[in-house]
Amino acid sequence: MKLNPLQNDRAAGVLVALAAGDALGAGYEFGAPLPDGAEVTMKGGGPFGFAPAEWTDDTSTAIPIAEALLEFGSDGGASSPAGLTMVVRAWSSWAAEAKEVGAQTSAVTATARRLAVAAGREVEAADFTAAAADFHARTGRSAGNGSLMRTAPLALAYLDREPSELMAAAGELSALTHADPDAREACELWCVAIRHAVLTGLLDVRVGLRLLPAERASLWLERIETAERSRPRDFSRNGWVVEAFQGAWSAIHYAGLSAAGPAHLRASLEEAVRGGRDTDTVAAIAGGLLGAAYGYTAVPFAWRQRLHGWPGLRARDLMGLGMELGRGEGHRSTSWPRAERHDYSMWSRTDALVRHPHDDGVWLGGVGSLERVTELGIDAVVSLCRLGPLDAPGVAPEDHATFWVVDSAVEGDNAHTAFVLGEAAAAVERYRAEGKTVLLHCVRAESRTPTVAAVYGARVSQISPLEALEDVRRALPSARPNPLFMQVLAEAETTTDSAAGGATRAGAR
Repeated sequence: MKLNPLQNDRAAGVLVALAAGDALGAGYEFGAPLPDGAEVTMKGGGPFGFAPAEWTDDTSTAIPIAEALLEFGSDGGASSPAGLTMVVRAWSSWAAEAKEVGAQTSAVTATARRLAVAAGREVEAADFTAAAADFHARTGRSAGNGSLMRTAPLALAYLDREPSELMAAAGELSALTHADPDAREACELWCVAIRHAVLTGLLDVRVGLRLLPAERASLWLERIETAERSRPRDFSRNGWVVEAFQGAWSAIHYAGLSAAGPAHLRASLEEAVRGGRDTDTVAAIAGGLLGAAYGYTAVPFAWRQRLHGWPGLRARDLMGLGMELGRGEGHRSTSWPRAERHDYSMWSRTDALVRHPHDDGVWLGGVGSLERVTELGIDAVVSLCRLGPLDAPGVAPEDHATFWVVDSAVEGDNAHTAFVLGEAAAAVERYRAEGKTVLLHCVRAESRTPTVAAVYGARVSQISPLEALEDVRRALPSARPNPLFMQVLAEAETTTDSAAGGATRAGAR
């Protein structure tokens, strides 16, 4: 599907925000609710000993769905026997080494394996579906949250299909491990909401209700309205899919009363974690929908920096999976972001390289300056243009911060422009606080680099952004930020002036 720049950003954000919520909640899993204002960090630990910024089973079970959809496409892909079998075999491999597997998923997986062994073959999707149906028949309770937590990738593969088709596929995917109607309908509604958010940028969990039978739609509407009158902490049984759904939506709704844009994404995921109990899952569910509405660029760099997990992936990989799913073109190994290198050979004047006028531990350069990283003893790189994973040799993944910034004065070409520019400056600041020498670069160091350099310079030198830009221009004569970036600096100038005036007035009292 042809996506515009903002839709592309939103598709890229689905899996990254899901994983960020997952990793954020991992260290608090099964704990009691936290008080309002309590700090929430990617501290790791928890009952299963996850590393800081490591995602859990929520993201790990979503990744095979994404990979199967890319392999087979939405035309029968994840809902074809071959696609579903690819998924369950990946789950089986993961479960054999996972730190955590949900109780219901674990039971279904074990039964499915026994069915396959008895038949003398590898496990197939039909084994999982049969095992899930048997679990439901024996217990009468198979409405855990395990299918909802992993369902987000499916929505991305159905952006150009009818919502009714997406709902049918979501139901079939849920039934691999969770046969209960509540689990199926929760996945259906959440997938349709994610699809709607990627296409429109709007958060609307009611958008799929019209596709349910009237009686069920009425029941889910009541559940949604209850969530909007509540807080995540009010749902003490959030291992049940209904309360996990309600907890995720209540976090989004409550945080949205006082925050918007990237701030809303962050506040929602922190609110989900403060709700306690199954924190990683509720935050992962919320993250998938928030990423769909606000995009990759809204996920804080501090959360993306070390985000990782099974099967050895990082935030960049999830970003690429989301983009490829949204476009519906399968794996694109020769193009960004999957290509190992991004070709800038047709560009001239990419070798600019100067020290930042306010901090000689920061270099400002074009993309050609990456060739001198080792020579100059540069430890960390902040990139404002497209790069492949091999374009910054010798730099550890966690020391290479990448940001989506298009050098364009058209508002719709960048999402959350001021936020992203500020995040890039904050990344420089973060690396410098760790004692690292930093290269800040774009393609030719003409617009993006000097803008972020000015934001950083204003912070470290306690001057206005426009003053900082003039200093940057003296060091980097080719610097000429585009009008949109200049507007961002001017607005930051007003904010700085207001804050300074407020401080003066407060001092006068």
